[in-house]
Amino acid sequence: MEKFVYLDNAATTKISEEVLKEMLPFLQGSYGNASTIYSIGRVSRSAIEKSRKQVAAAIGCLPQEVFFTSGGTESDNWAIQGTARRLARKGKNHIITTNIEHHAVLHTCEMLEKQGFEVTYLKVDSDGFVSAKQVEEAIKETTCLVTIMYANNEIGTIQPIKDIGKICRDKGVWFHTDAVQALSNVDINVVEQNIDLMSISSHKIHGPKGVGVLYIKRGIVLDNIITGGGQERAKRSGTENVYGIVGFGYAIEEAMRDMKEKIKNITNLKNHLIESVLKIPFSSINGSLKNRLCFNINFSFGSIEGESLLLMLDLKGICASSGSACTSGSLDPSHVLLALGKTHEVAHGSLRISLGKYTTREDIDYLIEVLPPIVDRLREISPLWKD
Repeated sequence: MEKFVYLDNAATTKISEEVLKEMLPFLQGSYGNASTIYSIGRVSRSAIEKSRKQVAAAIGCLPQEVFFTSGGTESDNWAIQGTARRLARKGKNHIITTNIEHHAVLHTCEMLEKQGFEVTYLKVDSDGFVSAKQVEEAIKETTCLVTIMYANNEIGTIQPIKDIGKICRDKGVWFHTDAVQALSNVDINVVEQNIDLMSISSHKIHGPKGVGVLYIKRGIVLDNIITGGGQERAKRSGTENVYGIVGFGYAIEEAMRDMKEKIKNITNLKNHLIESVLKIPFSSINGSLKNRLCFNINFSFGSIEGESLLLMLDLKGICASSGSACTSGSLDPSHVLLALGKTHEVAHGSLRISLGKYTTREDIDYLIEVLPPIVDRLREISPLWKD
């Protein structure tokens, strides 16, 4: 392996040196349980509350509206299950979502359907967008929740969150968004964008894995899905992941501080990559070129099998993806690309490149150098390829 180039930042990111430095004291000397009353426990409690304020400042909410979880999946589950179970007691058992959500949302909704809930899966257009009008037309008297991701993890499509949130606010329906991919890549303000519940995760912004947040607007009460000792103000039990929470707090503060410069640099690299890769015959971009996350590019190559492409890139030291990291071991084609109207062949042959703040021009030039010969080689051995 001549080089190592990491281009899968949508899956996870490298922890920053400064974040790790902030975490280390809570892995060593300041290891106290935050629920205890002696001094090292109080140090842990103070650190958690500092992180809560850092997250709140980043997303425009109150610290008491921030609840720490184990990550985006738990936050999605809590938002959806917690809403469904509470409002079902008031006769509201209808959920609205889209057919391109992360599986943390889709599988939760499917589980609730088996328990008697009704779920509407809105279809997206060929670029992956759903409209506020679609949401408005789907809402009915029994609707308890609309859950639509802020930006898609596979194709980077950014949804009209503010408009969807306003429709939900006007209709008196709670609105949840999975903003795991959007955090630090777009401006988020939960008040201005009419968001009631929002999931975010640390490891997508150069923080540690295993910690996330569910924002819950003041006045909204969800049923708990984890019970026990009553941590997180009796809403999410379990001994707090202090060093992880500290890392998340510092990572989100660092990400907000660097966001504008990062977006500028990554956008330049993305444009260079797209211009070069689209010179490969029968290549295309999945999703909108205009309204997408700056760091996400999803290509398709005719007559190419995605898994073989990833393995050959790996042999060259390049880490990439063919879709969501959570389903990378699956042989099924991307549900997102199928929802866009792509054929199974095209959906199987996708390549997701996701850049990060540590990505360099040299990294991109190396990918541009090695990708075309790999595509040519795979087409030579493909039974689907015809010159």
